[in-house]
Amino acid sequence: MQYSIVVVDDEIKQAEIIAKILEDHGYSAKATNKPGETIDIAKNGPLDLVITDQAMPGMDGIKLLEALSSLPSPPLVVILTGYGTISKAVEAMKKKAFDYITKPIDMERLLLIVKNALELKRLDRENRELRAIIKGEGLDTIIGSSGIIEDIKKIIRKIAPTNSTVLITGESGTGKELVAQAIHNLSLRKNAPFKAVNCAAIPDTLIESELFGYEKGAFTGANASKQGIISAADGGTLFLDEISELSLSVQAKLLRLIQNKEIKPLGSAATIPVDIRIMAATNKTIEQEIKNGRFREDLYYRLNVIPIQLPPLRERKTDIPVLIEHFLKKYNYVDSKHTERIDEDALALLLQYNWPGNVRQLESVIERTILLNDDSVVSKDDLPIEIKTTKIDIDKYEFELPESGINFYELEKEILVKAMKRSDGVIAKAADLLGMSYRTLQYRLEKFKISKKSEKVQ
Repeated sequence: MQYSIVVVDDEIKQAEIIAKILEDHGYSAKATNKPGETIDIAKNGPLDLVITDQAMPGMDGIKLLEALSSLPSPPLVVILTGYGTISKAVEAMKKKAFDYITKPIDMERLLLIVKNALELKRLDRENRELRAIIKGEGLDTIIGSSGIIEDIKKIIRKIAPTNSTVLITGESGTGKELVAQAIHNLSLRKNAPFKAVNCAAIPDTLIESELFGYEKGAFTGANASKQGIISAADGGTLFLDEISELSLSVQAKLLRLIQNKEIKPLGSAATIPVDIRIMAATNKTIEQEIKNGRFREDLYYRLNVIPIQLPPLRERKTDIPVLIEHFLKKYNYVDSKHTERIDEDALALLLQYNWPGNVRQLESVIERTILLNDDSVVSKDDLPIEIKTTKIDIDKYEFELPESGINFYELEKEILVKAMKRSDGVIAKAADLLGMSYRTLQYRLEKFKISKKSEKVQ
């Protein structure tokens, strides 16, 4: 982690000497004889530490400290003072200077002060980042550096400032709400409400009144009017998780909302205009739901303006170590624990496991492991039984690896062709056979130029 230091002294040579010593010890330091320049650097930030002489013409060290302390993200300040002005150093400490050092400067002591100051900055920065992660703020909440995750982040950056509807698909536990929240937080609506609704968790008889609200007397028990979730999200974002669970009648009302930007509460004769951005998510294949008559095709096209497909964790296992490190930091902070790392054997098991519950399951496992572990290192014995006992039984596939090796590209291609033939060209069925999502299989079919019916392979 790189830190920024400015050394201020009206005698520029003195400032340059201190800056050079700091640079020789691996720090990035700038020398200046202008306190005003230091304030400009801090405003444009980030600036972590200022080492300033107390006695300077115009703006002295105390006034510089006061000016820096008033900034939104103030740097720490160390005051350099002479033996005859200790009272000024005491005054500086009262004004929340980090520390002071008397002249002539003991460089070993100054280096120790700098080390301690930057360690405090590091901890403060990590705590702020963790608080943002726990609250679900920013794009940094989407953890991973695999190609597919980086592509998703690029899409989010592009679409966040727009008002287009977004349909997020993927298995349970892949982070669909996290993506929706990140889009909202990067949008022009970030200061307005973000309302998330789990459509599968609200009974069919209540979902319409919960979403659209109702007037007094609209039905038995409606003793007072109630604002719906949609109205409460006015100006902001409405996120409908598991949207495929909505009844066709509610889907029709949702379609009218998207088209007309207005709603009609139950029991009301009047419509209410609303300004919201709609994002939806599902772990089902909507195309198949349409074929089965359970989802409106016109609503699907309205929602699917910007599709985002989240991969299952088993398809981005290179992200597992990064996710583990992230969850270690998070739950060490939340639960005041001190687990430093996962040992190699335990990591190997975590990488081998297939994660049917995806990232949500991995997070639960790490949280549980940290809570139950009293050591600084997690071993394989600390992992849940289902992970410790996981074995990949290659023999059940009746596959024999030839001594000459194989062409994996051709093997994968052949498996895809056979799956499509067995499924009579139905992608959804073939995806189930292969244990992958509809869109993942669709991508692989396009990659290998396999026709839908699988009669010919180009």
